[in-house]
Amino acid sequence: MAVSASSSAGIDVNAIVTGLMSIERQPIDKLNTKEASFKSKLTALGLIKSQVSTFQSSLKGLGSTSSSNFVAFKATSSDTSIFSASASSTAEAGSYSLEVSSLAQSQKLVAAGQVSSTAAIGNGTTTTVTFDFGTISGGTLTAGVYSGATFTSNGNGTKSLTIDSTNNTLEGIRNAINAAKAGVTATIVNDGSGTPYRLALSSDSTGISNSIKITTSGGDGTINTLLAHDPGGLPAAQHLNQTVVAQNANFTVNGIAITKNSNIVTDAVQGVALTLNKITTSPATLTVARDSSAVTDAVAGFVKSYNDLYTAMKNAYAYKSTSALEGEATLRSMQTQMRSIANQVVGGGTMSQLYEIGLNFQLDGTLSLDSSKLSNAIAANFNDVANLFNNASTGYATKFDQWATTTLAADGALAARTNGINASIKSIGNQRDTLETRMVGIEKRLRIQYSSLNVMLSELSKTSEYLAKQLG
Repeated sequence: MAVSASSSAGIDVNAIVTGLMSIERQPIDKLNTKEASFKSKLTALGLIKSQVSTFQSSLKGLGSTSSSNFVAFKATSSDTSIFSASASSTAEAGSYSLEVSSLAQSQKLVAAGQVSSTAAIGNGTTTTVTFDFGTISGGTLTAGVYSGATFTSNGNGTKSLTIDSTNNTLEGIRNAINAAKAGVTATIVNDGSGTPYRLALSSDSTGISNSIKITTSGGDGTINTLLAHDPGGLPAAQHLNQTVVAQNANFTVNGIAITKNSNIVTDAVQGVALTLNKITTSPATLTVARDSSAVTDAVAGFVKSYNDLYTAMKNAYAYKSTSALEGEATLRSMQTQMRSIANQVVGGGTMSQLYEIGLNFQLDGTLSLDSSKLSNAIAANFNDVANLFNNASTGYATKFDQWATTTLAADGALAARTNGINASIKSIGNQRDTLETRMVGIEKRLRIQYSSLNVMLSELSKTSEYLAKQLG
């Protein structure tokens, strides 16, 4: 009778085979280690790629496009309680005197008072309420009602809503108006009288061309009496009182009279947005100038991004750095290219090198920034400082942007190195698959051999026992 491989009288086949297979699998273990190393390189190269992108982004503020800080302007108000201002790249430097005689405001109307805000108004017959907006001209205004005026629609269209038995309360009407988003905001005010609840309407847009006209159609005369309002009709057709007249903003810039339907004005001064806040008693001053602080910040951002990328690559390929990219020639080459560009002499202006605006190389290869020297250069030679960076052919920002684009391209240095590593990982995978197939055969053979040996040892043990008994 054969003895099982797991019998205590035999040898431990599983342990022996496992031990031998661990030796046989050493080439696979080495491949796994090598693969992990390559994957670490990919991750590290991905981080470098991200930093190159960050560096390239820092160049946008030094370029020649509309996003460049070299074309940025700053608008300053002498009194922000009167007006505030901001400037775009299309602005022109200059100083302007500004006076405000009136601010734009929206028309406000109030309806007759009601005893309750929740009680039904009228009989609930379906009534359509339509809002139109336009200009009230001529006539006279007495106690909130016009006589002899005309109403001219601004042509922006009308908006209608329905009042019926589901919403014919003051609160229901308010909610219906607000839900319709008709260009009017409705609220309810309690004036403390015997009929205290009054529907208050306000045009959502300022300016004289946004006054309100309300027409009603349907069978509920009470709703008509409450809401119908035609400022161009007879006083009897105006069922709401005007509490605030629609008004334009009226102001002057350098003595030139300007009228606008909003207090936010974007087309009075080229490239400048004004927000009018208060009527003036004396002229205020708007100053538009190049935003030199934005340029300083952009240059500082460039220096930081340059140093971050340069240092990251240096630390990555350094000897005994324990980095996954230790000794990586691609990074060393990229770093050399960066130094070469920063050391170049550019043309097109009175300045030709970075040190002239306070950017100097340090012993470790990074750049330092002398902010005072940079500020003085910007103040004295703004256009030449700009040309130093954004000249179409020789500017530092132009050249570094070209370098970053080439480096990040699908056929660039980083992509080439990444493709090479991926090819190595694929090769390792193929080698491992071949070895794994071989391991299956080796393990099967070992189990057969040692299981046979186990059976043989068991038979020898029985024979030994028999002989011992016979000799005894």
